[in-house]
This record gives sequence, C-alpha cells and structure tokens, in this order.
Amino acid sequence: MSSRPGRAVRRALTSIVPVTALLALAACGTDTTPAADSAKAAASDSPGLIAARKAVEKYSEHPARIPVTTPVGKSIPGDKKIDFILCGVQSCQDLANFFTAGAEQLGWQVRQIATQGTPESVQAAYDQALRDKPDAVVSSGFPRAVYAKQLAQLKAAGIPVVQSNADDVVGDGISLLKNGPGDVAVQGEMLASWVVSDSGAQADTVYFDLPAYTILKPVKDSFAAKYKEWCAGCGLDSVDVPITSIGKDMPDRVVSYLRSHPKVTHVVFSLGLLNVGVPAALKTAGITGKHIAVNVGDGQNYQYIQSGLSDAAMALNSHEAAWLQVDALARQFTGQSMDVDQKAVLPNMLVTKDNLPKALG
Repeated sequence: MSSRPGRAVRRALTSIVPVTALLALAACGTDTTPAADSAKAAASDSPGLIAARKAVEKYSEHPARIPVTTPVGKSIPGDKKIDFILCGVQSCQDLANFFTAGAEQLGWQVRQIATQGTPESVQAAYDQALRDKPDAVVSSGFPRAVYAKQLAQLKAAGIPVVQSNADDVVGDGISLLKNGPGDVAVQGEMLASWVVSDSGAQADTVYFDLPAYTILKPVKDSFAAKYKEWCAGCGLDSVDVPITSIGKDMPDRVVSYLRSHPKVTHVVFSLGLLNVGVPAALKTAGITGKHIAVNVGDGQNYQYIQSGLSDAAMALNSHEAAWLQVDALARQFTGQSMDVDQKAVLPNMLVTKDNLPKALG
C-alpha cells in the first residue's frame, strides 16, 4: 500500500457569548421537540435496531479457519499454465495477484490478461486464451452470456474455466464458481446492519451502484430489504453509475448528489473503488457529517477508515477465494473432483476502525 494519510485533526472554535444570550438560550431549553426525543427513544429499543446490532457483532469477527482442510492427497504437477482474465477494476486485479501467488507455490505459470470491463474487451481476452491453449482459465466479474461463444470452444477443447464473483451457475463449461448470486447477498446485509446500527435506526441513505457488474445486484437487493426491515421509515435512494465514472468523475457525482440532498446521513458504495477520491472531494466541497461504507473494500478504503475519512467496509474473501481456486485446479489436474472446493463456505468480514489493525496484520 502507499503511504498512510495523516490523521484528520478536528479544530474547535471558541466564541464569547454575551450573558443576555446565555439567559435567552437557557429560557429556550433544547432545540429538540418531545416528539423527536420520543422517536429516538423508540428507535433505540426497536427490534430492527437490536437485530442490526447483533448482525454487526457477528460480521465483525475475524475468520478463524480456512474454508478447505481436506488435502489434495496426490502429487501435483508443476508444469501448468493458467490464463487469468481480469474484469477491469482493482478488486479483480487483487484476485489475480492472490491467485498468482498461490499458483507460484506449485510452480505454475500465470498469464494475466487485462480488459476494460466492456463485453468486447472481455470477449477479446477469451479469444486470447483460446489462442494460448492454457491448462485452465480463471476469470471474475462477468456471466457466461458475455463470452458464451468462447466458453463453448474452451469446453470443447477440454480446458476448465474457473469463475468467481459472477452472476452465473456451475456447469456447461464452468467447472467452479465461488461468490455466485447465492453467496454475495450477505454482503448487502452486512452493510445494512452497519448503517442501521451506526445511525441508531435514524438513517437517510444513498446507495451508489455499478449495474455493469450484474453480480452486485443481489448485494443491492439484500441491502434494501434488510435496511427496510431494520430501519422502518428511514430514507433510501439508489443511484446507478457507469463503469466509466471510476477514476474519473465519481467524486463529482457524489458531491453533486449530496449538495442537492443535504439530509442524507450515510453513503454506501456497491464497490469500494467507487469511493476512491470521494473523501477528498467532500472535504474540498465543505460537505461534512456524512458516514461512508463500501462493499468490497481495498487498501485505499482501509486507509480511509484508519484516517477517519470513511467508516466501514465489507472485506471480500479475495485471498481465500483465490487460493481455493488454486486448490480446486490442483484437484482437477490430479484427476479429482472440485466438489470440496465448490461446497466450501468462504468467509466475509465487516471492517471498521475498531477491528482494522488486526485486519491489516
């Protein structure tokens, strides 16, 4: 990771108030109404808030074991070549790097093929893999509909395809799929539990989504469902953003939205990469008091949390998923089933400043 940003320093402003003004303030009492106080008290005891706090406690625990403990049990060949097709964002690059590290332990060679996250570039990457004729292809982020032609050719050639973080199912060319639609919904629940707990069930939230990656839809749907269940009456808006906004105008989009919606208290991103540059943009715009949570955190977002610029991140099981893929291919190359890897449950974790030091370690 790059150098850590310095801790934010809060400056207190002291003013001299005339005695007459103090007397006037004393006569007015607090600026909250009995109705508002009653609403806050009711929220603090609501079943939804209690459930959200229990969920936060559960998801904040550090994983204590690896998902697969059954040995491969056979001599693993070391002369394998793997093509890893990237999806165009940093989280997929992380997956590729972790997979490469695991593969190198077995003497395998990994070629990473970049894409821009567009269907055309993904198809071109699969065409490259077909020309390479590797022993296996690993990829992430896109369903088979994007590369159906190439997948059929890989299947015919007997080349296994290992997928993760994709809206798809195992079979018909895909030998292994981790973090599929049935696995990622919990991520939305994790984010909702934090928002509701952090706000005391008094949140007004905007959810920035990246619909180009269809695997993020179950996360969004789960977030909305749990948020509504736990935080009845809380405001929620959803904003779709194009993949081209990453690294470009995303911070400006957030600033513009928050300026026109000043009552928003919490900002949630369906992918941590969408938050990069946002804290600095909010500071420049003079927008304060917003609480930020992201799905699929990365090094930059963990630095933000450490510096108090963001609040929470769902830590994707990238290390575990990548090494599990290596394990699955080791079984494939030794004539065994990948079932033990397909059935394995990968861990997820909610990272905040309270548990970040251990996570970084």
